[in-house]
Amino acid sequence: MTSALLSLSALLTASALAAPSAGATPHDDRPAGVPAGWERVAGADLTHITGASGRQQPPSVPGRQQPLSGSGPTASAPADESGPLAVKSMRNGRFTATEVNYAAPNTGALRARSTAVTGAWESFAFEWDETSGTYAIKSLANNRYVAVEKNFTGQAQNTLRARSTSAGGWERFEVFHNEDLNLYALRSTLNNLFVAMENSYTGSLQYTLRARSADVTGSWEQFDLYNIVG
Repeated sequence: MTSALLSLSALLTASALAAPSAGATPHDDRPAGVPAGWERVAGADLTHITGASGRQQPPSVPGRQQPLSGSGPTASAPADESGPLAVKSMRNGRFTATEVNYAAPNTGALRARSTAVTGAWESFAFEWDETSGTYAIKSLANNRYVAVEKNFTGQAQNTLRARSTSAGGWERFEVFHNEDLNLYALRSTLNNLFVAMENSYTGSLQYTLRARSADVTGSWEQFDLYNIVG
């Protein structure tokens, strides 16, 4: 796959998420339970960001790949089209992949385990619903919507899995942005908990994504979003 990655966090100066001008009325639409500094991202905002210019990563082709860098704007060419998104965990610096080959009941589990975006495994479509003010996240690896497995037990409880053919209450998420950090957080509306990356897990669920945090406590719940171009 010949593609480039554009950091969405690097595009905020050109987006509706930029800080208000002096004298403007302060804007704070954080619902209860959302920590200070994190603002909800609406559909129009995310669409504007993905269509703007920003930092470009090299194609994920052997011999041409460069180390992933941290968040922050750098010079680059503008994107010629909006594309699907890649989700990188700030805990381990890896991109989220859909485990389509996992056996049941973990088929389609989301894990931050890829060092590069190699194809559909790491590609997601964020679909905005105006009525609910939430996103449905579709994996392009299997064209299934990501659900929160609230009824799973033990360490697998609230695992994110791309397993649904339609988007209902299990598949709805809010996206939040922190302007100071230039990072994003995801919160499930099913259980009102933030998505965390389980860096300390071992075995097949190592680096799995779970909606289990009541707050954004640090890099466990922080992600960067990239527009995949090409």
